[in-house]
Amino acid sequence: MSDFTPLSGLAGGIMIGAAAALLLLLNGRIAGISGIAGGIMNNAGRERLWRIAFVVGLVVGPLAVAAVTGAMPQVEIEAQWPWLVAAGLLVGFGTRLGSGCTSGHGVCGLARLSPRSLAATATFMIVAAATVYVVRHVIG
Repeated sequence: MSDFTPLSGLAGGIMIGAAAALLLLLNGRIAGISGIAGGIMNNAGRERLWRIAFVVGLVVGPLAVAAVTGAMPQVEIEAQWPWLVAAGLLVGFGTRLGSGCTSGHGVCGLARLSPRSLAATATFMIVAAATVYVVRHVIG
């Protein structure tokens, strides 16, 4: 279990919100990661370039943290590979089914007071809670 770090969580939330707001204000685009990543293959020119830059920024982020703090962020994954693969496929299917992901609906859509995003985010949260319950208490 990780340590409770409210200041770093607050800082991360502010940066996510600021990035989403800037992308919308400067590019007119929603910061939905599944749409951004999926659009890399479907677009060309400047449209593809900003999408690639956004995804590269997500990957480079931990390296920036390491440069500032002197250590890479620690990530502990307790699940086995088959569960991770199944979870990834289900999340990918869900983002296509729900026309977006948690960042697009949960961060950007809720900020725009989108009823569709409210329904999608409520669905994400209910399914996540049910999944945690099943994994921890039913499957064990």
